Formats: sequence, C-alpha cells, structure tokens
Amino acid sequence: MTDDVRNIVLGVVAAGISAALGWFVRAYLWKRRLRRKQAFFGLPDSSESLLVVNRDPAASEPAVHRFDVFALLELSALIKDCGAHVQLVTQDMVHQGFGERTEFCVGGPGSNRRMVAHMAAMLPGVRINIDPEPGPDRGAFQIGAERYRMDAGVTEYVLLARLTAGDRREARPAFLFCGQRAITNQAATRYLARHHEKLARKHGNNSFVLLLKVVNSQAYGPDVVELVGDVTRAATSPLPAPAPAPRNSHRA
Repeated sequence: MTDDVRNIVLGVVAAGISAALGWFVRAYLWKRRLRRKQAFFGLPDSSESLLVVNRDPAASEPAVHRFDVFALLELSALIKDCGAHVQLVTQDMVHQGFGERTEFCVGGPGSNRRMVAHMAAMLPGVRINIDPEPGPDRGAFQIGAERYRMDAGVTEYVLLARLTAGDRREARPAFLFCGQRAITNQAATRYLARHHEKLARKHGNNSFVLLLKVVNSQAYGPDVVELVGDVTRAATSPLPAPAPAPRNSHRA
C-alpha cells in the first residue's frame, strides 16, 4: 500500500469515526433534552394525558372559541413531542381525581367548571370576577391583596400554573391556563411552549403560578407577553377574611 492510499484510507476512517462520534453526541443531547421535557410535563413515553376543553360563554350553543382551539393545537404538539397520548374531554365531562394523568386545563372559571374545582382546591388566594355585566372590574383578577383589571385588547392578564398534588413523587402535574379572554389562554400556551426549558431550570418539577400580561392583543394577537411575576405564594395562600362590619352604636 502506497503512502497516498494509506493516507486516503486513514482520512476516510477518521472522517467515519468523527461522524459517528458527532451523531452519538447529538443523539445523547437530544435524548437528555427530551427526558427533561418529559419530566417537566409529566409525560413519559406512551403515557396518557388530558386536554380539558372549555366552552365559549358568548355562544348560545356549546362551542369552543377559536383562540382556545389554537391553544389546544399548540398543547397537542407539545404532548406529541413528548411521545405521549392525549384524550380530549369537555369541561363538564371530567369525572376523575387529580394527579393520575397530566392535565392541561384551558379557560377561566366562567367557561370551565374543571378550572373552578382546581382553583378552589389549589389556588385559594385567587378570585376572578365572572360577572357578565359591564364594569371596570369585569374579568378582574384578585391575587392576594393585588387586583388586576382588564383593558380588553390593550392590557389583559392570564395565569399560567403548574400544580402537583401534595408530596407524591409519582403524581402527574396539572397545567392551568386561566385568562381574562380566550386570546390570553392561547398566549399562555405559547409562552409555555417557548419557555418550558427556562421554567424547568428555574422551578424544576415543583409547583408554580405565574401571572402574565398580554400586551395590545388587538394588534399583536397572543405574541407579545410579559411576565408580571411569580405569584405562587399569594395564589396558594388563603385570602384573609373580610373585616366584620362595624356595629351601630346606640346611646341610651
């Protein structure tokens, strides 16, 4: 074998080894990233999950708002990426406990009974005004001592929560997307899809409740979202009891 042939053979072998090592490293990093994503969402391979659909309160017949449909599509893509299965159920047809399967619950308490149950059980520090009558507090959030009013199409708020049942390590999380309008629900699902790696690094697999602000949705849709803050402590702590009304004093 001449030196030229030997050099060509060694070059081909070196290129093959480099390609194999590169493929192995990429596959390893992809697998590790997938496992972290699956752990955060509570979606191991071939696991089952629930997508809980709300109803459009403005419709006379049971219907889903188009922005909520978009939110469900984005969540379905996340679930598929984790190699899991999904069951789509309406908000009035969920008859099971919490923590058995990963759950994605979309819609505020005015359109989703399941959300009402989750908030009563796990978010006692949150109150949402679902009065249909127009007024400055329509749709307003009260979280602890703070109130967040909606200016439709300009400034709107949505809660994004990852909640787990107690200290059970095997319990699957529930993700809540509770917005003042349907477009804010989609904004929260898109925020989760874009930032789940960052959220996993910060919170691990623990519970959290984030308050997001959707800015100028009438122009930018669900794309411009700001993180107002982590409101986990206020949202999971019971609201203080209202002060008793003063008694009328009567002079003899």
